[in-house]
Amino acid sequence: MGEVKSDLEIAQAAQLDHIRTIASKLGVNEDDMEMYGKYKAKLPLNLIDDAKVDKSNLILVTALTPTPAGEGKTTVTIGLTEGLNKIGKQAMAVLREPSLGPVFGIKGGAAGGGYSQVIPMEDINLHFTGDFNAIEKANNLLSAVIDNNLQSKTRNLGIDGRTIKWKRVIDMNDRALRDITIGLGGLANGIPRQDGFNITAASEIMAILCMSKDISDLKDKLGKIYIGLTFDKRPVYAKELNCVGAMALLLKDAIKPNLVQTLEHNPVLIHGGPFANIAQGTNSIIATKMGMSLSDFVVTEAGFGADLGAEKFLDLKCAHAGLKPKTVVIVATVRALRHHGGAPKEEYNTPNTERVTKGMANLEKHIENIKKFGLNPVVAINNFISDTDDEIQIIKAKCAAVGVKAILSEGWAKGGEGTKELAEAVVAEIESGSANFKPLYDWATTNVIEKMDIIAKQIYGADNVILSKKAQTDLKRIQNLGMDNLPICMAKTQNSFSDNPKVFGRPTGFDVNVREFEIAAGAGFIVPILGPMMRMPGLPAIPASEGMDIDENGVITGLS
Repeated sequence: MGEVKSDLEIAQAAQLDHIRTIASKLGVNEDDMEMYGKYKAKLPLNLIDDAKVDKSNLILVTALTPTPAGEGKTTVTIGLTEGLNKIGKQAMAVLREPSLGPVFGIKGGAAGGGYSQVIPMEDINLHFTGDFNAIEKANNLLSAVIDNNLQSKTRNLGIDGRTIKWKRVIDMNDRALRDITIGLGGLANGIPRQDGFNITAASEIMAILCMSKDISDLKDKLGKIYIGLTFDKRPVYAKELNCVGAMALLLKDAIKPNLVQTLEHNPVLIHGGPFANIAQGTNSIIATKMGMSLSDFVVTEAGFGADLGAEKFLDLKCAHAGLKPKTVVIVATVRALRHHGGAPKEEYNTPNTERVTKGMANLEKHIENIKKFGLNPVVAINNFISDTDDEIQIIKAKCAAVGVKAILSEGWAKGGEGTKELAEAVVAEIESGSANFKPLYDWATTNVIEKMDIIAKQIYGADNVILSKKAQTDLKRIQNLGMDNLPICMAKTQNSFSDNPKVFGRPTGFDVNVREFEIAAGAGFIVPILGPMMRMPGLPAIPASEGMDIDENGVITGLS
């Protein structure tokens, strides 16, 4: 067996096609492209054609409850795209953009892996085309305008600083910024008040960008951002601060999807990057619809387990945009099933059929959940070298018992050649015509409590939803503001069906606890924050950044 190359080494050895060659595969003219060098380009929104969207086949890739390292959804998404093209289908992937927080924190990169990657990998993981920067600047422009208004003598709206809900953002895991005090140092420095930072992926601007259909819709949503209350208890929205036009100006390029390529030179759109544990976890509606306008098959992914990204993709994004996915691929790994079967971290790669059998309860719950949306999933077993045939056969047999195909996916090692069987299974599922997608709940006819109950009880398996005193106060404000009809975007740990990250498998007999609510009126949803969940993550004890470097020739090391 030869030396195993790292993801970065594989990406650096790749021969890239010029981006105009990739665009030509989609029928996109060079004049319609805004090129960022030779291998990246932005595409205009006028390429979206709703008639073509309705005819395209949308495939969602999600996962079982992951281990901390992730189970390879992006790798499977890219591999499946390669496999579909290998079997003669015209297919492309539509993905989220990586955040610098996880890149420098745990993951070290987020563009797939092995021979199922998106390239140029280094660019994608490091700033890319500047979309995150634009979102951050638009968010923080609003923050600056709010604090400027607090001390204005001519246009003061009378905002009570104690009620301001809007936070600043930065695209880095920096726990020291979660709760801060600003405006200290005298009259020239503003009005002192308590503030804090979220990570850029959790910014409502990110959510708005990903839920918008065009510039006009973007501006309308930006104007609806809830700021806080005046001293006489009147709600204040961003449009009253006269900065919506300037915020939209900062987002004029960020609203356009980014075209890149896979290692096998198939097209990929990358756009938006909300996390699935603290935000909606899916790429933009614009990018998905553009992909469906340009390709017969579109493979997209939603972050973390199906209880998070997939639920939000289906209940929020698809319900808002009128999208109807044809099937869902649930990524499972033998190591994750060992984990959910009781294996400690140091034994994730140790074969154990008993633990895999026990851990199947987690995967079976995710399969049940996807079927509740009227979709029959396909399970992709993302192959690792430590997997054994006996463990793989357990997964296949237990999936077959509930009417689901489980297919070994070898995209990491073999690219499209390793995912042709998975591609055939996905196409067969689509052609069966069994898909009858429907959201889990109706936005307008259910209130906030009912919607949380449906998600917590039906998707997580919880017994009850318990609100803290602060959450109860927040809920009254939501009801008084007339926002009871908005959908729900749960902020919950990705490591468990419950709100306790240490409870694995398929837990029963538990409650979920809502600590507080955040109002994302511009994006169009309410965010219940469950348990200890933070919208500003922290770095691990040994961050991935410690292993990264660049030499005098510009050669990068340490991205993975």
